[in-house]
Amino acid sequence: MLDLLIRGGTVVDGTGTPGVRADIGIMDGRIAAVGDIADSATRVIDAHGLVVCPGFIDPHTHYDAQLLWDPSATPSCFHGVTSVIMGNCGFSLAPIGDESDATYLGAMMARVEGMSPAALAEGVDWNWRSFADYLDRLDGNLGVNVGAMIGHCALRRAVMHDDSVTREASDDEIAEMKGLLAEAIQAGSLGFSTTRSYTHNDGDGVPVPSRVASEAEVVALAGVCADHPGTTLEWVADGCMNNFRDDEIDLMARMSLAARRSINWNVLTIDSARAGDYRQQMDASRQVAERGGRVVALTMPILVGMNMHFHSFCALYSLPDWAPIMGLPAEEKMAKLRDPEVRRFMEQRAASPEAGVFSRLTGWGLYRIGDTFSAANEGLKGRTVGDIARERGQRDFYTLLDIVLADDLRTVLWPGPTDDDPSSWLMRQAAWDDEHVMIGGSDAGAHLDRMAGASYTTEWLDDCIRGRRLAGLERAINHMTDVPARFFGLTERGRVAEGWHADLVVFDPETIGAGELLMHHDLPGDGPRLYSEARGIASVIVNGVVTVDDGALTGALPGRLLRSGRDTETVPIPADL
Repeated sequence: MLDLLIRGGTVVDGTGTPGVRADIGIMDGRIAAVGDIADSATRVIDAHGLVVCPGFIDPHTHYDAQLLWDPSATPSCFHGVTSVIMGNCGFSLAPIGDESDATYLGAMMARVEGMSPAALAEGVDWNWRSFADYLDRLDGNLGVNVGAMIGHCALRRAVMHDDSVTREASDDEIAEMKGLLAEAIQAGSLGFSTTRSYTHNDGDGVPVPSRVASEAEVVALAGVCADHPGTTLEWVADGCMNNFRDDEIDLMARMSLAARRSINWNVLTIDSARAGDYRQQMDASRQVAERGGRVVALTMPILVGMNMHFHSFCALYSLPDWAPIMGLPAEEKMAKLRDPEVRRFMEQRAASPEAGVFSRLTGWGLYRIGDTFSAANEGLKGRTVGDIARERGQRDFYTLLDIVLADDLRTVLWPGPTDDDPSSWLMRQAAWDDEHVMIGGSDAGAHLDRMAGASYTTEWLDDCIRGRRLAGLERAINHMTDVPARFFGLTERGRVAEGWHADLVVFDPETIGAGELLMHHDLPGDGPRLYSEARGIASVIVNGVVTVDDGALTGALPGRLLRSGRDTETVPIPADL
């Protein structure tokens, strides 16, 4: 008798081939049979009229903290995600040398990844030291499969403590970091991640530790992966926001070649108004390939819903020369924002080429007003700044500032992206099938009250079926299942195939999608997060066990900690082929 039988669904196997009607039999966490199955089962799911496909794999999350209080990784699990990769951008919660390191990492994650300080304080006990200890905390208590990279910042902090943000490491310190990294990978880390991006500052507002590291240190640490099977690399750099400099391209190539592994970066933002940037970033991958390495850019197939505030840190702070103004105490900031000269300066700098990827936030007239907090702004919720500006006979940007000032900076703003045009979407369609591009970059688990990328799986399927239809259903599923599984070398995952792990999603193609983006207060300490509910997901199955049934968690925790070398295999880079 089978453990589970999914009967009568249209099976889309993840390889990109057309779906076929078939039953799927599951036994002992594996797919026992695919076809016309007569066997009985402990449980039968009627999938007639539904699609059955591999569970979605999110290659870029920051669930490192949240999994400690939410082992199901909500809301990703509701949107059909069965495997997540975390520890990205050089940020992980281990190793830590002492309590001061834990305090530092918590403050860093709150600042750079937008995690709730209250949730971190209540939900994370920091009761570990080594990366192995941290992985053991998760193992056996997961509702999804989890692969964890080790972040450069934690490595550097554990070895150098306060000096990690002030100077380059000595040869002995690099050797110690390499030793810790090797130990982490032997314990199951999927590899090494780092950041050199100007957008990444710690809780004190200074560059995070990895930004201080020498290139020699970065390459030496990347090279540790060459000694361990099933590993990979990930990084973020200035060029991810604009154009890659020659030295950044050279460093990517040296990292990939030293590790004999692929490296992925986050996130490729495609905008027809910045077509040159997109072409240059794609050319960087080809230059690395010519040297024998491999670089893959992550890109999102949707425009991620996000909000902005002027009262606390958000992406607006990264606009050219805005940070010194936005970082002021509230009263001083408000005085600056009332100054006509400052207003002109901020508007001009935001429109400058240096804005790069953040230029998509400068369509001031497209901003929609969210919650307001003053009598002066009564009735503005739901309206666009552009409409209000025309009524007032003002420039869009000045109108936005007036609204924000009336609320003592607390106004909730919903940007209307400037890159939602037909040309940008056609460029994205072409990029999706490029060998140097992979779908992903949700940042799920981070920036919780600012953006909501976790729903990209269901949103994109909705768009493919009923919206722009820029990708067919089978190809979209392939992009979110088999492609990331093969990139990370996840063994026997990412496809519906006999003998493979039974990570599956059953969904209704007529209703698949995501709901309205709302603010929930459900984190430890009553912390807020943006949340979009899944529609059309009938069942989510992880390692043969139903974890989501008709939109609700079943309470089962069958997720597996994906340890390198055991659950992953080495993926050759071009020079090895």
